[in-house]
Amino acid sequence: MTIDLIASVALTAGATIMIVTLALGFGTTLHQRMRLAMILTTWFAVVVTIAATRVLYFESGPLAVPGFGLAVALPIILLVVVALRSAPLRARLDTIPLPLLIGVHAVRVEGVFFVLLYLQNRLPAPFAPTAGWGDIVVGLTALPVAWLVARGAALAKPIALVWNIAGSADLIAAVSLGVMSSPGQLRMIFGDVSSAIMPTLPWLLIPGFVVPLLFATHLAIFYRLRSEMLQIRAA
Repeated sequence: MTIDLIASVALTAGATIMIVTLALGFGTTLHQRMRLAMILTTWFAVVVTIAATRVLYFESGPLAVPGFGLAVALPIILLVVVALRSAPLRARLDTIPLPLLIGVHAVRVEGVFFVLLYLQNRLPAPFAPTAGWGDIVVGLTALPVAWLVARGAALAKPIALVWNIAGSADLIAAVSLGVMSSPGQLRMIFGDVSSAIMPTLPWLLIPGFVVPLLFATHLAIFYRLRSEMLQIRAA
C-alpha cells in the first residue's frame, strides 16, 4: 500500500535523524559517536528483522501479542539499565545540551501516519487518533520549546517541564491504548478494527524503536531539569 511505502521511508529518515542527533549529543569523541550510532543502527535493524519475519504478529508469530507491549517495554528497560551502569553516559547527561534532547522530538510529527491509518480504517479509536494527534502536537512544539530553552528565556524551564510531562503522557497513553486494542488476552477495547498491524513492517519501527528512544530522552530531560532546578536553589 502507498501509505506503507511512504511511512517506511519517513520512519527510516526519522530514525536516522534520531540516531545521528543522539550519537553526536552523547558521544564526546569520534569513536564514541560512531560506536553509539552503530549500536542504535543495529537495534533498528533488529526491529526491522523482527517485523519482517512477523515474530510478534498475533496470528502466526511464535511470541504473538502482547508483542506490541513487549517491543516497547524491553528496549526501555535496557536503555535505563545501560544508562545507569555506564559512567560515561551518566556523566554526559549533565552536559548534553538540553535543547538537543527536546528538539529531537520534532520527528513525532510523523504521528500523522496514525491519523491516516485511522481514516483508512486500519487502526482503531481511541488508539490511533490519540497517538496521532498527541504526537503531532508534541512534535510541532518541540523546536519552539528547544529554542526558548536555548535562549534562556524567562519561564523556559517551566514550559519545558510542562511540555515534557505532556510528551511522556502521550507516549504512555499511546502504548497503553495500543496494547488494549491488540488481539489477545490483554485486549480491553473491542471493535471492527484492532491494532494488529503494529507488529508488522513498517509500523513496528514506532513501538519497537522510536517510542523507547523518545521515552528515554524524556527521562533524560526530567533528569536535567531536576538537576538544574536543584542547582538554582542551591545557588
